[in-house]
Amino acid sequence: MTAKARFFIRCGIAGALEKMLVLNCSIKLLTLEKMLKSHFPESLKVYGAVMNMNRGNPFQKEVVVDSWPDFKAVITRRQKEAETDNLDHYTNAYAVFYKDFRAYQQLLEEHDVINWDQVFQIQGLQNEVCDVSNAVANSKQLGVKLTSFKAVQFSPHSALPDTNALKGSSPRLTYLNTADADLLNRTWSRGGNEQCLRYIVKLISCFPSVCVRDDKGNPVSWSLTDQFATMCHGYTLPEHRRKGYSQLVALTLARKLRSQGFPCQGNVLDDNTASISLLKNVRAEFLPCRFHRLILTPAAFSG
Repeated sequence: MTAKARFFIRCGIAGALEKMLVLNCSIKLLTLEKMLKSHFPESLKVYGAVMNMNRGNPFQKEVVVDSWPDFKAVITRRQKEAETDNLDHYTNAYAVFYKDFRAYQQLLEEHDVINWDQVFQIQGLQNEVCDVSNAVANSKQLGVKLTSFKAVQFSPHSALPDTNALKGSSPRLTYLNTADADLLNRTWSRGGNEQCLRYIVKLISCFPSVCVRDDKGNPVSWSLTDQFATMCHGYTLPEHRRKGYSQLVALTLARKLRSQGFPCQGNVLDDNTASISLLKNVRAEFLPCRFHRLILTPAAFSG
């Protein structure tokens, strides 16, 4: 057997003849990461997930493609052997990128690609993600909740505000720890439940975050990073707003992500005028595509 043949077998290339291929070779995953960069911005969510997989894989993700190396659709998902909660759509999350939406639909319809027996989410930056996912989910009698956002990237040229006032003991610019998770769960519009609390603890433990703390050490403004390398849950307590904390936190986290090689991406709802104004002030780029998140619920859990 030639060295080239042994390489292809080790990396699972022989499996490309199958309808579905799970990429479990580190060489292929690094190759995929590079390939996805040529499809920005639509591939950003999958790219972020693959980057995290290639840097320790703290969320126990894996990649499914329709073929390799000339894939037409790629889905990141939770590993089958990972511990799971069927009600936890935060962790049970799939990111999607496709070159041909029909290949994505075929993956959805294929046996064992998606766990349709739990509450989960699908997200992506291409419009057909909504129509295709909704059609397949309806055929399986799942409920679907769709939310769409403006997608943004932070400019590498955004200057940080003056932080001299935060170099003392109070207020102080620092990072989140797991003891802060309960506050974040209570203040997140998507939170307020035990699944979200566990998810936030995991995010804080695994990924970069930034916060401003008051003289008692309590967080008053913060942002963290999710499993798709997306900046999320940017929030400032009402009594501490209009002090420039939100801008400082966002730009500091963006700089931290960029220093580690990650894209500085985020999402914002169309009616969140305060956040949109902040993003414009820091010259963030509003991307031509939109971010779509679908939460899918089997009938057994619809009550």
